[in-house]
Amino acid sequence: MNHTPMIGRHAIRNGALIASSEATVAVTSRAVQYGFSTYESLRVVEGRAVHLDDHLERLASSCEGIGLVHPFTSDQIRAWVADLIASDSIVEATLRVQLYGGEEPLLFITATPILTYPPFFYTDGVGVTTYRGERLIPSCKTGNLLLNYMALADAQRQGCFEALLVDRHGQILEGTRSNFFAFRDGSLYTAADEQVLLGITREQVLRACHHLGIEVIFEAVQVEELFSGYYDELFISATSMAAMPIRSVDSMSFISTYERTLAIKDLVRSWEMGER
Repeated sequence: MNHTPMIGRHAIRNGALIASSEATVAVTSRAVQYGFSTYESLRVVEGRAVHLDDHLERLASSCEGIGLVHPFTSDQIRAWVADLIASDSIVEATLRVQLYGGEEPLLFITATPILTYPPFFYTDGVGVTTYRGERLIPSCKTGNLLLNYMALADAQRQGCFEALLVDRHGQILEGTRSNFFAFRDGSLYTAADEQVLLGITREQVLRACHHLGIEVIFEAVQVEELFSGYYDELFISATSMAAMPIRSVDSMSFISTYERTLAIKDLVRSWEMGER
């Protein structure tokens, strides 16, 4: 076997190893036209798919939540992930598991170079914007990403890294690709489970808070309170970023050493490396 990494050379389709160029779907498919799909993105570190079982459990939950028939077992998908890692000698990568519904469900596993960020994103924090909108069926990770796309594009036009979604009640629930957290009087605030996607990394953030003795309050941040200075340290979390500090929201700066955020980030990443 060639042990030189060949990320992106192959993909998996319903268990078969194929050339990545063959990992396609028909535009005439109703599942494609209606965005009737679910997906998971995960990291491969040192040749291991990190938190794979958790991702597969959430994939199944998302399918159940939107009524998408999921005919594949977790054991099958684990084996297919291992096949792709072995075939392309993958050491580090981002894997995407995407399942399209319909009469003949299609499950694809693809690999791309692992997503990383410059160190100054963590030392200096990133800028984010707010965007009015609520995801459909927030507890499910689906292919219906129009809101996410529009909000993130708006943020990027303003030179920002992420957009925070604000619901009809003025609550900041989550980002377009992240969960959102804010410190207030030493406690960490985040939206209730039923209001957001239950992020795999979010669970690790909550675990880190328990480890560090940080109280977590499951209460969404009101955008008006955020801009009134009630919160002193903000961050977002996702598979690719662990815990990333927020420097500013719209035109308001949040000056901090990000000490608590970085302690959480370091724990989350150390657990990834130590996972067996």
